[in-house]
Amino acid sequence: MTSDIRTISTPSGSISGKTTPNGGSEYLGIPFATAGRFEAPVDITTGYDNFDASQYGYICPQTPGMLEQALNMDPSHMNEDCLNLNVYVPHDPVESQPLPVLVWIHGGAYTNGAGSVAWYHGASLASRGCVVVTINYRLGSLGFLGDENYGTLDMLSALRWVQRNISSFGGNTSNVTIFGESAGGSAVISLLASKEISGLAHKAWAMSPSINQLRNYDRSQELLQQFLDIAGVTTIEEARRLSMEEILAIQQTQMASETKEFDFYSPTAGGTALAKDILDTAARSPIPLVVGTNRDENKLWSTFDPLLIGADQSRWEEFTVETFGDKAADARIAYEMLRPGEAPGGLMSAVSTDTGFRQPAQRLCEARTNNNVPTWMYWFTWPTPVFGGGVGCCHALDIPFAFDNLHAEGAEMMTGDGPERAGIADRFASEIVAFATHGHPSWSQFNLSDRPTLVIDTNTQLVNDPEPAIRLLFA
Repeated sequence: MTSDIRTISTPSGSISGKTTPNGGSEYLGIPFATAGRFEAPVDITTGYDNFDASQYGYICPQTPGMLEQALNMDPSHMNEDCLNLNVYVPHDPVESQPLPVLVWIHGGAYTNGAGSVAWYHGASLASRGCVVVTINYRLGSLGFLGDENYGTLDMLSALRWVQRNISSFGGNTSNVTIFGESAGGSAVISLLASKEISGLAHKAWAMSPSINQLRNYDRSQELLQQFLDIAGVTTIEEARRLSMEEILAIQQTQMASETKEFDFYSPTAGGTALAKDILDTAARSPIPLVVGTNRDENKLWSTFDPLLIGADQSRWEEFTVETFGDKAADARIAYEMLRPGEAPGGLMSAVSTDTGFRQPAQRLCEARTNNNVPTWMYWFTWPTPVFGGGVGCCHALDIPFAFDNLHAEGAEMMTGDGPERAGIADRFASEIVAFATHGHPSWSQFNLSDRPTLVIDTNTQLVNDPEPAIRLLFA
């Protein structure tokens, strides 16, 4: 099929995109801001003159992560001039009423990724009746060195662009939903703790949010000093003069220096644009929020970790004492009962999934419920058959389902090619679009008595308080 050129006039100027095979159109690589190194972004409000939006723009300089390597991300396409976004429209916007807008914030531990990753292509999701926007933001030290939260400011700048321009693409500026996965999920939560989010986003959906990555001011200063020490400089002004290659090398050295924490670069509480207590403020935000996690998040990494592969029963017992203290025996009983036949390393991985993802998400839902703000919870549990079934329902597995992108480059590498996938993708994507459209998904709001949770699998169903024995271990 030949791609036809589509040109749209916006308040910022004219933009030319192209048609998509499903009858919609896409506008790629649209710059929304400029920014000097370690400086706040400056919104681009004018100047598009038949801008060619037929190709993706630059991505932020990075050392590609696991997903980016698997999808053959081109390192030559990295440039600090990376603040651009992509817009996917289902059909000619003049033929419809204003559509809900979904703005995707990608994951990647705040150190890698881009809005142009194949799994995030928005045409399929847009075809369900919404406008999809995927954005870039600055990563690593470029976005999150110290407490300035430049990456967060980039996200806010992109949302301001949406307010200025998305109506030209058929989007409703009064109905914008931010959604993201992993670091993108915790970025969504952090944005709920920003005063600047008012009027920019009206709903939020956080997939597998890496809540523990969000850091306080003191931690940001400790890591800033560590970065400067490794760089052999004393000020950010000196760091500004380093080459990009030097900065990436420093980041890799810094990230290799610790094994427990992974908050080297992330939104900082009390820093620029964010409240002093991100989680408490997000828990009070009236913006409706859906939060969910995957059953086996940590297996994305633990399945290939020699220390866990070689773990024996003795190490499992030691691990539960280290994690649960006096509750260690109860923890072993609960995990072994709920995951029969799982090897010691797999049981340790299950605990890490809870400490890193599921339980922080549950605590946020509990806090929001106590504050009487609308909140929903889901749990994605479908285990992929790839890698001999060894990775289960791991971190990032849900992304191709959320976007209904099962045929995107690299998706089958993670999901396999089984026919059962289509029904799961249809339900997951439908729930996201329904939430964006109406302000609520199909299932009941979270409450502390029943804890209703949509369990997404081949037989998706609403379950009250799944695995309460595990939850009580963390109470």
